[in-house]
Amino acid sequence: QLQLVESGGGLVQAGGSLRLSCTVSGSTFSTTTKSWYRQAPGKQRELVASARRGESAKYADSVQGRFTISSTNFDRMIYLQMDSLKSEDTAVYYCHVQGYVGGIRYSEFWGQGTQVTVSS
Repeated sequence: QLQLVESGGGLVQAGGSLRLSCTVSGSTFSTTTKSWYRQAPGKQRELVASARRGESAKYADSVQGRFTISSTNFDRMIYLQMDSLKSEDTAVYYCHVQGYVGGIRYSEFWGQGTQVTVSS
């Protein structure tokens, strides 16, 4: 099993930046896809950024050019750099990974979320 813990959320003014971090710990895991989702009050959870092994990252149209997903340490740290933030970016942000536990069992895991609030 894996544990995902997000950090780096908070309150920021419109136009500012935040970098979210996701610490991945637990079993040996081979990541195939790492992603960030967000859920605003009263709305469905939506995909913000996703990076599949061997492919270029993909972004929601609403964040294209402003957000960047990256990772280090064999995907044990996953980041979301958020620049030029807008009030509509306010949401709880979730880290998500898919891959193989122990190189065998395909699974997916979620973090608990971190709140991002952008004031206008």
